[in-house]
Amino acid sequence: MSEAPQKDLVQKAKLAEQAERYDDMAAAMKAVTEDSEQLSNEERNLLSVAYKNVVGARRSSWRVVSSIEQKSEGSDRKKAMAQEYREKIEQELKDICNDVLGLLDKFLIPKATAAESKVFYLKMKGDYYRYLAEVASKDDKKGIISDSQSAYNEAFEISKAEMQPTHPIRLGLALNYSVFFYEILNSPEEACQLAKQAFDDAIAELDTLSEESYKDSTLIMQLLRDNLTLWTSDNQNEGEDPEEGKRLSQTMSSFLSACHLRGVVVSLLSVCLVFCRSWEQWGGQRGGFYWV
Repeated sequence: MSEAPQKDLVQKAKLAEQAERYDDMAAAMKAVTEDSEQLSNEERNLLSVAYKNVVGARRSSWRVVSSIEQKSEGSDRKKAMAQEYREKIEQELKDICNDVLGLLDKFLIPKATAAESKVFYLKMKGDYYRYLAEVASKDDKKGIISDSQSAYNEAFEISKAEMQPTHPIRLGLALNYSVFFYEILNSPEEACQLAKQAFDDAIAELDTLSEESYKDSTLIMQLLRDNLTLWTSDNQNEGEDPEEGKRLSQTMSSFLSACHLRGVVVSLLSVCLVFCRSWEQWGGQRGGFYWV
C-alpha cells in the first residue's frame, strides 16, 4: 500500500473513533496492519482501541444475556431464546478475537523489533486468548488458557529484562496478567503477588517516571492498588493478613505525595478523561476489578 492510502485509512480510523463507529475503525486499522511493515505507536494504539471497543461490546452483551439465560426459570421458550442469542453473540466474540490473534501472529509479532512493541503485542495476544477463555467450552478452555498464559509470560519476561518498572506498558501487562490469575486461573494469591510486586517495583523506581507517560503510569498504579485492595479484602474474609490492605493504602499515599513533590499532579479531570478513553471495568464474580 502506498503512503497516501495508508494515511487516508489512519485518518478514517480516527474519524470512526470520534463517531464511535468502532467496527469501521477496526476494519481500517486491520487494512493498515496487513499492508504495513511495522505500525507506528499511534497506529498501534488506534488498532488496540478499535478492537478493544469492538470486542468489549460483545463481552458486555454476552454477560448480560448469559445472566438472563441463567435466570429464565419456568419458561423453556425464554431460556431457549436467551441461549440462542447468547450463542450468536459468543460466535461474534470468537470471530473478533480470532481476527485479532491472526493479525498478531501473522503480521505484528513477527515484525516487532523493539521491546516495547513485542510486549505490547504479546500482551494483546494474552488478552484476546483470555477473552476467548471467558466463553470457551470445557473441551477448548484448557488449551486457550495455556495459550493466554504463554503469551502473558513471554511478554512479562521481556518487560522485566528491557523496560523500566514505571513504563505504562509494563504496568498494564502486570495489571492484566494479575487479572488473568485471579479470574481465569482462580489463583488470588498469585494475582496479589504479581500485582503487588509490580506496584512495589514502580514505587522503588519512581525517579524513572517520564513526564510524557506519568498520567498513564500513575493511573495504572492506582488500578493495581484498587484491585489489590479488593483482592486482599476478599482474602481477609478467608483468614489472610488484615494489615496488608492498610500497608498498601499507606504506600499509595506516599507514592502520590512523592508525585506531588515532583510536580507530577494528576488532576481528577485528567484521570477521568484518560479512564473514559482507555480503560474498562469488569464485573467479576467477586466484585468489580480493573484491567487495561
